[in-house]
Amino acid sequence: MADRTDSALKKLRVGTGLRLRDVDPAARPFSSGDKAADLARIDELALEVDRLQDLLYANGQASGLPHGAHKLLLVLQGLDTSGKDGTARAVFNRTSPLGVRVAAFKAPTENEQAHDFLWRVHAVVPRAGEIAVFNRSHYEDVLVPVVEGWIDGAERKRRYAHINAFERLLCETGTSIVKCYLHISRGEQRERLQARLDEPAKQWKFQPGDLEVRRKWKDYQAAYQDALAATSTAWAPWHVVPADSKTHRNLVVAELVVAALRGMKLKAPKPDYDPRTVEIP
Repeated sequence: MADRTDSALKKLRVGTGLRLRDVDPAARPFSSGDKAADLARIDELALEVDRLQDLLYANGQASGLPHGAHKLLLVLQGLDTSGKDGTARAVFNRTSPLGVRVAAFKAPTENEQAHDFLWRVHAVVPRAGEIAVFNRSHYEDVLVPVVEGWIDGAERKRRYAHINAFERLLCETGTSIVKCYLHISRGEQRERLQARLDEPAKQWKFQPGDLEVRRKWKDYQAAYQDALAATSTAWAPWHVVPADSKTHRNLVVAELVVAALRGMKLKAPKPDYDPRTVEIP
């Protein structure tokens, strides 16, 4: 079963010949065909994430070389309503908040703009023994500026190179990186945006500016396609996750996270004392 899952996950990896239009956002290759069974599988994976995160945290606390200790970075990218928040909630719903931290990236502040574009990102990468989730990420700086025409082609390529080098640095100092592009269709996005407008409790999530981005759908698809192909590396590959189905989206990302944690081959650290000599009064 594990071998079949690993093989299926590899099929989601981005190669240099990526064409997003050839990837069906409604596909459900990981679904059993039974939603209840898929939800049960997600809960099973969430429990496994919790178990493995405990080991990850314990190793981070025990390590004498924090830069060499294991860490995990989950990058979630996607257009509005693709489900970045919902994915994080589903995958980590059983996990202690002690070792998981979410960083959300919005438009850069004046102070952030005064530094290089990776400055604000490096400050929030995972610590030893920690899982960090990026809700949007440094990839915003090769998407929005490209679509809006704020940077030229030469600068775009420089930023791709900087990102690849930055992620290699993280990987070589113990960070496993899982990058997921949540691939949603234009029709499904319309339904989800309308649902926000129709439900008073969710109207705060909708911003008129969301429609400006939607009007540039093709431009953003092209920007994503270029960025994913240019920054899917051996050390930090991208995965395109069909996201029209929320359940399927959560299932795929949970499988990817579990696979990354299992790949660390974590074991409980040995205590620096002999438990047999301890007497508790």
